[in-house]
Amino acid sequence: MLEKLIKEYSKKGKFNDYFGDCDVKERDLEKELPENLRRKEFSFIEVSEVEVIRHFIRLSSLNYHLDKGIYPLGSCTMKHNPKVNEEVSSYEGFLYLHPLQKEDDVQGALKIMYELSYFLKEISGMDGVTLSPPAGASGELTAMLVIKKYFLDKREERKIVLIPDSAHGTNPASVSMAGFVSQTIKSNSEGMIDLDDFRKNLNENVACLMITNPNTLGIFEKNIKIIAEELHKYGALLYLDGANLNAYCGIHRPGDAGVDIMHFNLHKTFSTPHGGGGPGAGPVGAKAFLVPYLPNPKIEKNGKKYYFKYDKESIGKTASFYGNFNVFVKAYTYIKMHGLKGLKKVSQIAVLNANYLRKRLAEIGFSCEYQTPTLHEFVLTLKDFKKKDIRALDIAKRLLDYNCHAPTVYFPLIVNEAFMIEPTETEPKEELERFVFVMKKIKEELKENPEMVKAAPHHTPVRRLDEGKASRELIVKWS
Repeated sequence: MLEKLIKEYSKKGKFNDYFGDCDVKERDLEKELPENLRRKEFSFIEVSEVEVIRHFIRLSSLNYHLDKGIYPLGSCTMKHNPKVNEEVSSYEGFLYLHPLQKEDDVQGALKIMYELSYFLKEISGMDGVTLSPPAGASGELTAMLVIKKYFLDKREERKIVLIPDSAHGTNPASVSMAGFVSQTIKSNSEGMIDLDDFRKNLNENVACLMITNPNTLGIFEKNIKIIAEELHKYGALLYLDGANLNAYCGIHRPGDAGVDIMHFNLHKTFSTPHGGGGPGAGPVGAKAFLVPYLPNPKIEKNGKKYYFKYDKESIGKTASFYGNFNVFVKAYTYIKMHGLKGLKKVSQIAVLNANYLRKRLAEIGFSCEYQTPTLHEFVLTLKDFKKKDIRALDIAKRLLDYNCHAPTVYFPLIVNEAFMIEPTETEPKEELERFVFVMKKIKEELKENPEMVKAAPHHTPVRRLDEGKASRELIVKWS
C-alpha cells in the first residue's frame, strides 16, 4: 500500500501540546478577513509528532534519489551535493538574516554575494554578474529582457532570436515571454549548428542567438567564435545557456569566445539542490556594455564596506529582494572548497566518466546518432529497438527495477528515440560498470521476454503510469 496523504492521518484533538496558553489577544478572523479570502472551514491538520516523522521517513524510502544510486539524467548534471554545503548554509548567522536589515548589519552576507559574483565572473569571462534570478529559466528570461532593453535604448526594434534545433525547451519559452520571436537553426551532420543555415537566417532584425555549449548532444560547438563574430557584424548578440558549464570549468571561458551574456545554473555546476519547487538560483553574467541593464540591486565594494548599487538603466527586479541567499552560500562553499584547479578537475572527470560510459555502452551495442566526440554527456539513439516495437521509454522504465534512475528520454528532439546520459564526475567507476551491466541485462531480456520489459517497472512503489492522461488532465492539487 502506498503512503497516505498526511491529512488522512488527521483527527480532531490529535496534536502535540508543547505550547502554553496564548498570551496574545485573539482576533475575529471573520471581521479581519473579507469573505472572498476565507475558507468555509479551517483545514488545519492535527497529527502527532511520531506520525509526522514516520510519514516522511516512509515517503523518503519510496522515492529514488542520488543518495541511493546513479542518476544519469542527461542535461541535468545530477551530481552529488556535498553535505558540508548544507551544514555551512544552516549556520544561524545565515538562517536568521532578514532582507530588510541595514547594510551595516549584513556585511558578511554581502561579502559572500560579492565574492560569489566575482568567482562566476572569473570562471565565465564576464564583466559583471547578478545573483537575483531565482532559477535557471528565470536567468534565461532575465538575459532576454536585458537584451531587449539594450536594443530599445539603441532605438532598434529587433524581433528575431535564433535558436538551434537542439536547444533546451525553456529557450523558446523565454524568447516568447520577452516579446521576441524564435527562429530555428538546423544542426549539421556533426550535430553542431549548420553555419549555412545560420547565415541564411542572420540579418539586421536578429537580436541574438541563444546557444548551449556544449550543446544538448554533449558536442562542443567548435565554430562558436565564428558565430560570435558574424552576429556582431550585424549588431546582434550571443547569449549562452550555461546549463552545460560543468563540462569545462577552468578549461574554457565563454566570454573569451565572444559570448555577450549568459546564465549559470548553480544547481547543476555548483552543487546546490535540484527540484523541490525551489529555492534555486540562476545568476546572469554579462559583458561591460550590458552590465548596467542587469537587475537591481548590484553589490559593490568601497574600501572594506559592501553596499547595494542601483543603476538607472537596469531592467529592475527579477525577484523579491536580492535572490535566494541560502543557495548562494552552498555554491560559495563548493567553489571555495575546490578552487579553480579543483573545478577544472571536476570538469575533466565529468568528461572522462561520460566518455568511458559511452565507449562501454557502444561495446554492448548502444550507439549515438552522431559520431562526433562528446564532452560531459551523450545521447544514444534506440531507434533500432523501435523496429521491434520497443521504445526508449520501455528501457528507461526497466532501469528503475534495477535501482538506476532513468536517463532523459526523447530529448533532444533531433535524435530518434533519444536516450540522454550524463553520469557526472561524482560517480565511481564501479557504479558506471553497474549501469553497463544493467543495460546489458535489459538487452538480453528484450530477446528472451520483451513483453516483460514493455510492462516495466515491476518493483517500484508505483507501476507504469498513464502519462498521456496525466498530461491531458492536469490535476496539481488534492482538495
